[in-house]
Amino acid sequence: MNFQQLRIVRETVRQEFNLTEVANALYTSQPGVSKHIKDLEDELGIEIFVRRGKRLLGLTEPGKELVGVVERILLDTQNLRRIADQFASRETGHFVVATTHTQARYALPKIIQWFKADYPKVHLTLLQGSPQEIAELVVSGRADIGIATEAINKVPELASFPYYSWHHAIIVPDGHPLLDCRPVTLEALAEYPVITYHEGFTGRAHVDAAFADAGVVPDIVLSAIDADVIKTYVGLGLGVGIVASVAYHPEQDRNLQLIEVPHLFPANTTHLAVRRGTYLRSYAHAFIEKVCPDLGEAALRAALKPAAAE
Repeated sequence: MNFQQLRIVRETVRQEFNLTEVANALYTSQPGVSKHIKDLEDELGIEIFVRRGKRLLGLTEPGKELVGVVERILLDTQNLRRIADQFASRETGHFVVATTHTQARYALPKIIQWFKADYPKVHLTLLQGSPQEIAELVVSGRADIGIATEAINKVPELASFPYYSWHHAIIVPDGHPLLDCRPVTLEALAEYPVITYHEGFTGRAHVDAAFADAGVVPDIVLSAIDADVIKTYVGLGLGVGIVASVAYHPEQDRNLQLIEVPHLFPANTTHLAVRRGTYLRSYAHAFIEKVCPDLGEAALRAALKPAAAE
């Protein structure tokens, strides 16, 4: 048994049992992948995968048990490297934060600026993606920390902590009739074409739920994954925008007006998440403490324990 065999088992599940994709992901050959799997099965005396001819269709019952152990072994191996790196060089390393466009553009710049000033020798990578992609990046170990409003606080493998709460707001061009409508109602808003976030991004589910609960059907003419696109098309007069209020800057958005409407849509909470059982370098702890100052070191360490240890 060796680590390459374990990595192949893990990657086979991640690639939905497509051995060509497994070979590409691990920079090896498909026959080599198949041989490693067969050798491991022979050594253990069990079949890990369900087969139809040469194709893999899924996991056998013992295979399902084995995959959980493989994940823990590879995670602990990664932790060993991180512990060694921590004590060999405390202020250098590679730190990966996965987040959405909204958080990267509007919520995190000051945090990132602080981090680069305090840890100039740490190579920081900021990855952008959908909430689901962010969760997958953190679970797989390709990102150290994930920050998003959706998805990441519902993944069992992740420990998540509240970052900040926020509301949606309405943006309109200068002189728009909604500026004279106080308070704005969902019925009044639905009289105009609506431009807002794509499904699964930046609290869109709360927007949809508010309209549905009120029995109002909005005319959503355009949806986007980031507020900059929404603001661009609102500025062109294609509709009124529903965005995170943090995405509006009076100086940068001079042709637009913000209408605060906390009474229309439920509050949203953005979360920070890390994988349970992961050993975090000191600079990762510092980053989390900066983002979630009320969390505390003891609470963080307790939350990071593997699920089986809780």
